[in-house]
Amino acid sequence: MKANIKAISYYLPETILSNDLIHQEFPEWDIEKISSKTGINSRHISAEDEFSSDMAVKAAEKLFEEHNIDKSTIDYLLFCTQSPDYFLPTTACIIQDKLGLDTSIGALDFNLGCSGFVYGLSLAKGLIAGEMAKNVLLITSETYSKFIHPNDKSNKTIFGDAAAATLISIEKGFCSIGNFVFGTDGKGAENLIVKQGGMRFPVSDENEDIKDEFGNVRNDKNLFMNGTEIFNFTGEFVPKLTEAILEKSNLTKEDIDLFIFHQANKYMLNHLRKKIKIPEDKFFIAMEHCGNTVSSTIPIALYEAQKQQKLVNATNFILAGFGVGYSWGACNLIIE
Repeated sequence: MKANIKAISYYLPETILSNDLIHQEFPEWDIEKISSKTGINSRHISAEDEFSSDMAVKAAEKLFEEHNIDKSTIDYLLFCTQSPDYFLPTTACIIQDKLGLDTSIGALDFNLGCSGFVYGLSLAKGLIAGEMAKNVLLITSETYSKFIHPNDKSNKTIFGDAAAATLISIEKGFCSIGNFVFGTDGKGAENLIVKQGGMRFPVSDENEDIKDEFGNVRNDKNLFMNGTEIFNFTGEFVPKLTEAILEKSNLTKEDIDLFIFHQANKYMLNHLRKKIKIPEDKFFIAMEHCGNTVSSTIPIALYEAQKQQKLVNATNFILAGFGVGYSWGACNLIIE
């Protein structure tokens, strides 16, 4: 039984953090430099009382309205987040109630970052192939801004908050979901981490702020990213990931009409594109208005690609997510 992506919508919080505002706060951080290096002009920041479930609900409600979807047809909810409302209960249960979805549906959270959307598609396809669901609502929602130290100009510049809602269905959509390849290497866990907050290291009030060589300030309850190691990881594994999904799908690079990678930052994406030898016109970037939104970057880019008619006359395209974990995954999508 085929699984199809029927519709996508996304939500961005109202508060906008522009490059100009970052420059005002950190005068040494030039506006043009931020834009040219990251590919980001602005990012959206969740309100103090706005959390992952709130954004998820808004994205889902937008999906239902934008695409005229009857929410009573949803029979499974998958929620991808690394910033849940609570340790327990499962945030997906809260979202089910807020959306007024049927109590007969399945609902679960899964904790993944930049590869989360691809993994979510695989779970949805499995539910449909196993005849456990007919219409799966996949929501990605992240509030990384709440993890970032106010004086961490590096991470503050890159990450934005967002939520995306995707309907995967047995009914024909704008594309069908093909093959998948995955990868995991937990040795890289400490290179992108919020160390405190779980059971191993509860949040402590005795944190000392540490300033790195670039002037970024953070402590163990904040988001830490070793940019150099993350860059090296992507340079080693993403080309292999791309090769693996092409081989599994019995396709060549020339067969692919569009590549949509996790929107990490413009510099990294262009480095990967050149290394993999993907033509610029087949490589889609859409992050200038929202930044790196973690698990929502790919569905946002996919929505924008469709809106900009990049998928017109297209047949095959590749999605690839990679990052925190380390975790990576790719799939091919087919327009029939």
